[in-house]
Amino acid sequence: MKRSKVLGIVMAGGEGRRLHPLTRDRAKPAVPFGGKYRIIDFVLSNFVNSEIYTIYVLVQYKSQSLIEHLQASWRFGGLLPEQFFISLVPAQMRLGQTWYQGNADAVYQNLHLIRNFRPDMVAVFGADHIYRMDLRQMVSFHQEHGAQVTIAAIPVPIEEASAFGILQVSADGRITGFQEKPASPTPIPGDPRHCLVSMGNYLFTTSTLIKLLEQDALQEDTTHDFGRDILPPIIGQMPVYAYDFHRNHIAGEPEGAPPYWRDVGTLDAYYEASMDLRNVTPQLNLYNQLWPIRTGTSTFPPAKFLFNDWDRRGVALQSIIPEGCIISGGFVIDSVLGRNVYIHAYSQVEWSVIMDNCRIHRHARVRHAIIDKNVEVPPGEEIGWDLEHDRKRFTVTDSGIVVIPRDYVFRR
Repeated sequence: MKRSKVLGIVMAGGEGRRLHPLTRDRAKPAVPFGGKYRIIDFVLSNFVNSEIYTIYVLVQYKSQSLIEHLQASWRFGGLLPEQFFISLVPAQMRLGQTWYQGNADAVYQNLHLIRNFRPDMVAVFGADHIYRMDLRQMVSFHQEHGAQVTIAAIPVPIEEASAFGILQVSADGRITGFQEKPASPTPIPGDPRHCLVSMGNYLFTTSTLIKLLEQDALQEDTTHDFGRDILPPIIGQMPVYAYDFHRNHIAGEPEGAPPYWRDVGTLDAYYEASMDLRNVTPQLNLYNQLWPIRTGTSTFPPAKFLFNDWDRRGVALQSIIPEGCIISGGFVIDSVLGRNVYIHAYSQVEWSVIMDNCRIHRHARVRHAIIDKNVEVPPGEEIGWDLEHDRKRFTVTDSGIVVIPRDYVFRR
């Protein structure tokens, strides 16, 4: 079978309101994750590992941090052919005096890029999720079924499904119904506990995508959204298929291992995905060299652990400790640290996410917390031990996770 020419379009303009305050100063795809990555690194790694090297990244909301990260971390070298690129596309008001009005409108405003590249298919993927996926397998499925549109799909528990687009499918995977974020989701036939949901990742035959976007642009009663306005009307009108993400196998992973996908749209979901990294056998294995998660390099030195006294010993257990960190007589367990974090003597960090450049000073105790960049926790401070007190100062999630915003300064 002739190898198809695939263009990637990554939707990275998401505001991420439910992740506030982590998205107070940055777009959701720019939120740090896993010690050294950003959320967007996962979708871009999936494209590059799948040998799709032609990618436009559409940005809009508070994009400066994201732009700086992509410019520093995702430049292809000059030795690669000109047709290989990861290119940033800010909203430019090319077709009127408005910014992007929805994810479909964002692609519509950049149809000239698609026409200039002339791909056989366009992969329109979100940048909001933590997952690994070999896109080549989805492309093969699309071709084998003669699909015009293919939607990546995954089963989720029915109590969580109302936040997603719900798919009904026939035995061969053809989509027979589509509900966008319904209050009462339709379960999978024979499995009343789960629904088949759209992952927000779409593969279009190019001519079909252009036609659908041009038709939507002429409509008045539309939100210009793929899930609400573009996809539901074409169900039954053309071959639209669901690609079962559970069929996707990643090189280097055991046969039959379930694929990993997390929607990190809320603070609790973000926290849980972070905790997935620190197990002995992690649900998300960052150490698979056959499917690396790529990001920029840093100039920080290796991590260092100091002191071995009976009452002062630098220790980290079941934790992610990136470069530049110094565990100076403090204790860290079941946590994910960012780069250049300093844990001072007699301090304690457990079940927490501590982002870049934070300092946990002597005798401070932190548990069940997310601390954004550049925060200094004063000596003797306690976070996560008295939630009533924490709620007066910070965001505290429904599950009791204390979230401290970037650059927060404690009152002395």
